Amino acid sequence: MESEEGKRNNLKAAKTTFQKLKTEWAKRPPNLDLCGQLLADLKILLLELQFLPTQFDGADEELLIARSCLEIGAQWSILRKDIASFERYIKQLKPYYLDYKGKLPESSQMYPLLGLNLLFLLSQNRVAEFHIELELLPIDKLLNNVYIKHPVSLEQYIMEGSYNKVHAAAHIVPDPTYSIFMESLIETIRNELARCLEKAYPKISVKGAMLVLNLPNETVLAQYSKTRNWTYSNGYYIFGSDINEMSVDEEMPYVNVAKKMLQYAREMEMII
Repeated sequence: MESEEGKRNNLKAAKTTFQKLKTEWAKRPPNLDLCGQLLADLKILLLELQFLPTQFDGADEELLIARSCLEIGAQWSILRKDIASFERYIKQLKPYYLDYKGKLPESSQMYPLLGLNLLFLLSQNRVAEFHIELELLPIDKLLNNVYIKHPVSLEQYIMEGSYNKVHAAAHIVPDPTYSIFMESLIETIRNELARCLEKAYPKISVKGAMLVLNLPNETVLAQYSKTRNWTYSNGYYIFGSDINEMSVDEEMPYVNVAKKMLQYAREMEMII
């Protein structure tokens, strides 16, 4: 069994390594490779400290170092665009935020990262998990905390069908790290809309597709159509094998349908 002195030495080594990590992380831009190596070293040191007795003076300090290490790791994952790593770090952080609540001082990174996780779940269309995470948060944070309110508002916009508001929110994020998941969210919404179009209609005009999918020009639309295996013919994108021309009167009434859906949603909301 490791001696008390050995545990103290391990804690000292963890503190030294963590200080190096903080110093490097504070640089703009940080050396991501070096940060990754320091994070890996810290994980090993912290694993050796996990059996520290609660009466040991350094126990709370160990928890603080571990929490800060995981927070930097989550942000480091975003910069590396390693989404799987980000998800692992968030799962490891949640016990520090929830189980140690009251034992440790609240972290300034807690709500920015929890909000980022909510946005991540929304961007993956994991709506059930999104709502489970919301249940763990205080009501006042859902309404007033800028980091939590942002993904909550986005989910409301999606439920309303107000996709223009979602696109507008992409330019107003509470933290630059949110941008990567905003891009993913917009792409998820676009793919869902495209899937619905393919199920409901045989084809759509170029103008209609640009409007519904919120694409800036025909070049971008043409590139996107290739990812969906759409066929272009005489001003229309055909979803199926039928390439018979459609008259103007038969064109998808996307504007009227959208207006009716929004009106219906507002009426239902007033009734509720």
